[in-house]
Amino acid sequence: MPKKVHPQALLLAVLLASLGVRAAPDEDLLGQAAGYPAGRNLAQAYREPYMVGSFSAMDGLHPSCTLAPATQPVPLPQAATETDFRYRFAGRSWALDDYLQHQRATALLVLKDGAIMAERYSYGRDAGMRMLSNSMAKTVVALAIGKALEEGLIRSLNDSAATYAPALAGTLYGDTRIVHLLRMASGARYVEDYTPSDDRARFNAAVRRVGTAQAARTIAERADPEGQRFNYAGAQTDMLGLVLRGATGRSLCDYVAEKIWQPLGAETSAKWLLNPADGLELAAGGFNATVRDYARLGWMLANDGQAQGRAVLPRDYLLDMTEAARQPEAFRPGRMQNKGSSYFGYGFQVWLVPGSHRRFVLLGIHGQAILVDPDLKLVVVHTAVGKDAAGDASGSHLGAERDALFRGIVAHYGAW
Repeated sequence: MPKKVHPQALLLAVLLASLGVRAAPDEDLLGQAAGYPAGRNLAQAYREPYMVGSFSAMDGLHPSCTLAPATQPVPLPQAATETDFRYRFAGRSWALDDYLQHQRATALLVLKDGAIMAERYSYGRDAGMRMLSNSMAKTVVALAIGKALEEGLIRSLNDSAATYAPALAGTLYGDTRIVHLLRMASGARYVEDYTPSDDRARFNAAVRRVGTAQAARTIAERADPEGQRFNYAGAQTDMLGLVLRGATGRSLCDYVAEKIWQPLGAETSAKWLLNPADGLELAAGGFNATVRDYARLGWMLANDGQAQGRAVLPRDYLLDMTEAARQPEAFRPGRMQNKGSSYFGYGFQVWLVPGSHRRFVLLGIHGQAILVDPDLKLVVVHTAVGKDAAGDASGSHLGAERDALFRGIVAHYGAW
């Protein structure tokens, strides 16, 4: 028997079609019928029916701390006319709205010269919601390391992690230089491929059980001498979180709020998820902020650490973070090997993009990204609920099409 269609639902479908409105991908799988509900816990948050709701309300289902906003936020004026961005992918030319029909993006914002040129939200999300960063948080941690270095609280990046985090004494990570943790080059034997039994899963389970410092003792073998080879491992960022707490005598949440979040001109409070076992921030991926505040973060980076007429961070440190020529040869775009690809390079907790000039991108699993082009004074914020962690393994090609979109936006203003 044919399924009965409610007359009002049919009328709405006809109206949307007449307006040229098309559905975002996988709305049914992602919980549209239930109003995009959030999960009850972190494990459930990454399952499809709960991802949209959870990724924009993570602090409501897990303990967190608050980073207060600036008293005078940086204004983000809307451009008088929205820019018609185009990009090429799979042999065809596409528009911005086409992208949102292809990929499970929850939000997309393009900022040029401090003004919003385009802004989109899907799956019922809006500008007031705090979106989960996943590993984009790692770059925030690296910025805090730079601030502590500027203030003399960290004397040298060549110091070992245990110099500032005594609880790491006698561990592989504790004996590793801070600069090598920043570059994901501790040399530890560690596999992070987002399978249920990888080293990341085991390490995170230990963190939840005994806390970050004790969990560090479960990583005890080097596959390479430190500093020689890139090997992405979120545990290294968690060690940087311990270094910051020891060096500053303050929580990561408190230090970042005062030294970075407020000075860059954030409009809305951010939230950082906490580990109940030790009360520490989940440094490697627990940061949550609005899309517009992610744009303000990117804008500060596009201006080499300047915001509201003052230096939030030292320009020279940001160049150490993001300039390919300042990295060892094995960490530069086109040279660095990462899971069979040499496309990206890596600086201090941030990905370096190949091209005609300095350009870098903050990345998080399931599609989170902030592209920063300092020469063009361009920032692109992209949040998503990709079907798989990497973005391409499921066949949706999120990572590849997002890169094509970024290239199209850059091409509108200059050369890639």
